[in-house]
Amino acid sequence: MFSLELSETHKMIRDMARQFARDEVSPSSIERDIKGEFPTEIVKKMGELGFLGMMVQPEWGGSGMDALSYVLAMEEISAVDASVGVIMSVNNSLVNWGLDTYGTPEQKEKFLKPLATGIVHGAFCLSEPEAGSDATQQHTVAEQTEGGWIINGTKNWITNGTTASTYLVMAQTDRALKHKGITCFIIPRNSPGFEPGLKEDKLGIRSSDTCSIGLTNVFVPDENVLGGVGTGFKIAMESLNGGRIGIAAQALGIAKGAFDAALLYSTQRKAFGKPISELQAIQMKLADMATKIEAARLLVYKAAYLKDQHVSYVKEAAQAKLMASTVSVQVALEAIQIHGGYGYVREYLVERYLRDAKVTEIYEGTSEIQHIVIARSLLKEM
Repeated sequence: MFSLELSETHKMIRDMARQFARDEVSPSSIERDIKGEFPTEIVKKMGELGFLGMMVQPEWGGSGMDALSYVLAMEEISAVDASVGVIMSVNNSLVNWGLDTYGTPEQKEKFLKPLATGIVHGAFCLSEPEAGSDATQQHTVAEQTEGGWIINGTKNWITNGTTASTYLVMAQTDRALKHKGITCFIIPRNSPGFEPGLKEDKLGIRSSDTCSIGLTNVFVPDENVLGGVGTGFKIAMESLNGGRIGIAAQALGIAKGAFDAALLYSTQRKAFGKPISELQAIQMKLADMATKIEAARLLVYKAAYLKDQHVSYVKEAAQAKLMASTVSVQVALEAIQIHGGYGYVREYLVERYLRDAKVTEIYEGTSEIQHIVIARSLLKEM
């Protein structure tokens, strides 16, 4: 039965993540956003604390935590800097999960352990210039050769693309089979012909790196096929189901950060001889913001709970991401409004929350895709 009661372990992880975010992430957040600077030292410290392999078992270098623990940590870190949050999300939800679930013991030893311990971090390569929401349209092609595969193509919008050491790459191995002819390959960064492009100059989450990846005659040995030939699309979709919980937690954290800033500011800013928090118009905004955040939080926690119970959570993950991302944008907008003109400048942080929030409605499945996933799930339940 779904319970809202957090265990002492959950509270400890939440508090540890909150303290880490305040002490290690917050001081450089504005400067890194302005410069678009990757948080190298922060990511290293996250690895040391176990935040980059939270749901991986200790046998393979992870922390052995549950999905709810991961959500709690994601929320707290993203409340301070969503750029750091998305680096953590991709490594945990997409890269580690795929290797942990489908990897051979040899693959786990070679690739998963360094990722889960935070020695390195990874990237997930599915999107292409002509394959965004419709991920079946893979134009990256892998052709079989002696001892392995030769891969050619381009990947787009790759988070951690310029800094990762290990990449999970989806490629078409049999076009006649359509989505059942897509295979997942593990590709180390130093592979000849594997070339990350220039970092994108983005609206938000500017401290995380996003780029295109070029693959020109990249040789991948047979032992680097993940999950078997033809299972790539299945791996990708299952990874995204879990990834949506991570991004929902990121969006929830952004909303929390924006709300906390607005609430504090409303008690400090005075108008008409009293703090604006005493004005009914501001109180209504704060009440609506808090209610929406709590509603989103319940959906996110429920999706994590179902994942921990090893039952289907496809619909719930989509609902959590849809709701949390929508609330994130709405709350950030209201936070700016409460700040007035100060909300429009970097010094007061809330303009960054809005810029960061918007992408949560786009990546790992747009809001439109989430509607489709939810509707299809509802029809199957009839």
